[in-house]
Amino acid sequence: MRRRYSGSQKGQSLVEFSLVLPVILVMVLGMVELGFAISHNTTIETATRQGARVGSQLVNGGGTLGCGTGQSPNWTTVDQQIIAAVEGVLVSPGSPVDRTQVQSIKIFLPDASTGAMTATLETWIPGTGPTLPGASSALHFKRDSGNWNACSRTGVAPAASIGVQIVYKYKFITPLGALVSTLSSQQIVMSDQTVMALEPPAQ
Repeated sequence: MRRRYSGSQKGQSLVEFSLVLPVILVMVLGMVELGFAISHNTTIETATRQGARVGSQLVNGGGTLGCGTGQSPNWTTVDQQIIAAVEGVLVSPGSPVDRTQVQSIKIFLPDASTGAMTATLETWIPGTGPTLPGASSALHFKRDSGNWNACSRTGVAPAASIGVQIVYKYKFITPLGALVSTLSSQQIVMSDQTVMALEPPAQ
């Protein structure tokens, strides 16, 4: 009877363990995946901050504000330098971000009261872009559309700030993605944006 009771306990423990193990594995994988996702999101945040910082300093590209002849002489390279700053963070040593998973980079005029993105913006998407003067290779993002030329940006009203937004698709790294694929996509769309005040333009 003692042997029979002991065998019953071992069998019960084995059944309980087999029931609990999948839950433990999902929890462990979830914590590891969360760490990866936070690392990707932190890099994206850093990239938007760097892009907005460059944009706030370059403003209209220097010179007299305006889009006419002799005005804002370097305005055509302003957004290229913003994108280069963003890309520099995304591909920097130690960055976990997959550049090819970036869906769009938007340079926008924020709402004056809320800081939200307005319809006044420039959209860049993955693709072979321009080559900055002095650079050895072209940017990996190209201009897609827009209506906010840098030559019209100023550090005084109404364009007192600049925003940079990145939309990124994060792919699951651990096997957790395969476990949840039946319930949802194995990708998570991440988005981050930074808004900074534009410096007064050089006249």
